[in-house]
Amino acid sequence: MLENKHVTVFVTGGIAVYKAADLVRKFIKAGAIVRVAMTKSATEFVQPLTFQILSRNEVYTDTFDEKEPENVSHIHLADWTELAVIVPATANIIGKMANGIADDMVSTTLMATTAPRLIVPAMNSNMLANPATQLNLEKLESFGYTVMEPDTGFLAEGYEGKGRLPEPDKIVEKAHLLLLEKASDLPLKGKKVIISAGGTIERIDPVRYITNDSSGKMGHRLAEQARDLGADVILVTASKLEHPFGVTVRPVSSAREMQAAIMSDFDDATIIIMAAAVSDYRPKNQADKKMKKASQDIQILLEENPDILATMGQQKTHQFLIGFAAETNDVEKYATDKLKRKNADMIVANDVSKEHAGFNKDTNEVIIFQPNKEAIHIETDTKENIAKHILLEALYSMKL
Repeated sequence: MLENKHVTVFVTGGIAVYKAADLVRKFIKAGAIVRVAMTKSATEFVQPLTFQILSRNEVYTDTFDEKEPENVSHIHLADWTELAVIVPATANIIGKMANGIADDMVSTTLMATTAPRLIVPAMNSNMLANPATQLNLEKLESFGYTVMEPDTGFLAEGYEGKGRLPEPDKIVEKAHLLLLEKASDLPLKGKKVIISAGGTIERIDPVRYITNDSSGKMGHRLAEQARDLGADVILVTASKLEHPFGVTVRPVSSAREMQAAIMSDFDDATIIIMAAAVSDYRPKNQADKKMKKASQDIQILLEENPDILATMGQQKTHQFLIGFAAETNDVEKYATDKLKRKNADMIVANDVSKEHAGFNKDTNEVIIFQPNKEAIHIETDTKENIAKHILLEALYSMKL
């Protein structure tokens, strides 16, 4: 959502200004085009040149410094802005915004800005708790502005308290979600998408289990892309990867746990993507204590796990069902057979024996199979781009 977005970072005078410099860099890394406006107090902490170099744009500090006769600078900047981020938002700028005071470049531009506004307070905990500050924050939220909760931790004053500026990565995530919330033209807006990820685990005893090599990367990238298309995403994951922000994550371990987590939202889902590598079998008897080494070979009796994809294929009414087929040979044969047997709407197949594709890789190469359609071969690409291809193809087939 931040790709090519016009983001203006409004920097005010608090010790956390040094984090605002890193924030500008992270917005640019996320694809945004960034401009910076600073109060006079902010320039006492960090020179405008720092932000000019980072953003590669002129920094706005003076309302009356009109370098372009054809533009009124604060109105031009306000009109250019597609997302306003006020960071660190001091008690002073919060009070000005809440009460309509416009007496410098930052407050005047914010008064004229109609874009979404993300306010990130950072100040001493007593200043934050002051009733005037709290009343002003409530007013700003009633105006439709978004206020990000400050962190609790070690403050500049030398003691613990609430009022620390959140880390820049978290602010970028919050900005991303704010733009998603405000967007009205996303194809999956208001639709529920369930995605499974990772390799399930079937316990033999408390310290041993049966699993596979799936990392969960493909499922997690699909969750991120579905989120960015506006979906309400439920990620049912057996992976140890970091959870994507902005999605509902349901950690599971076994195939039966995964089935229960998916089926609890099955009826309301628009799209279900089974990207997980689900164990076909589980030990029939799971020991409750560690099995000790024997002096002879042992046998572990396995029983079949539920076939989650096939069960959903039998029960689906309106859901668009996507399965994955990780193969090492005869990819087309096994994928088309799976498409039919599971009653799926799409099977995404890949040859996991290839060096650049499959488990634990950051890249993939897949073939998309659908009933009565030509197969679509997606050449080697990042799993992020592959995920985007899969979802766009599903949207096209569903005519959403």
